[in-house]
Amino acid sequence: MQLSTWFRKRCKRMPLCGRLACTIAVVGPMQPGCTKPVTACNTGNELIPAASRTVASDFTITDVKGHRVTLSQYRGKVVLLDFWATTRGGCKVEIPWYVEFDKIYRDKGSAVVGINEDGESAINVRSIMVNWHMVYPVVMGNDAVRERFIVQQLPLTFLIDRSGRIAVSHAGIVDKIRFEGEIKEPLK
Repeated sequence: MQLSTWFRKRCKRMPLCGRLACTIAVVGPMQPGCTKPVTACNTGNELIPAASRTVASDFTITDVKGHRVTLSQYRGKVVLLDFWATTRGGCKVEIPWYVEFDKIYRDKGSAVVGINEDGESAINVRSIMVNWHMVYPVVMGNDAVRERFIVQQLPLTFLIDRSGRIAVSHAGIVDKIRFEGEIKEPLK
């Protein structure tokens, strides 16, 4: 089933208010020759079917410790990619959950990568990481990555499957229990 067909089916079944609240993740050119952004509907109810998933745009960014982090280096793992800022209340709620998920699922093939969108210095972000017990890599966001993932709201979280394809995205605070279930599914 093509993504656009899946999108229409899912969003059509939602009440009008749900369709208006439907989170749209637009992730632009993913594969060689692709010139138009790819759209995925996240109703918040289920993972995107594997056959309809799009490849997450690769990036290479420096983390707060000065190491280069490339999204594709995590192929074979289920990646929780979290765009966050310390100034956003939702991010402050989610980060402890993501620290917990990292501890629980790291040995099962999961990885968490944070993308800080505060615009603060790496020193300040490292201090925040220590206070929040974040041991996973955190990179400093930039315009190129924000454009690729169409970051318009924080927090913004993507779950990327072992093949590097977007399984689900959430704009705003995730439902912790549901999201943990979504993490477990591609880990099977």
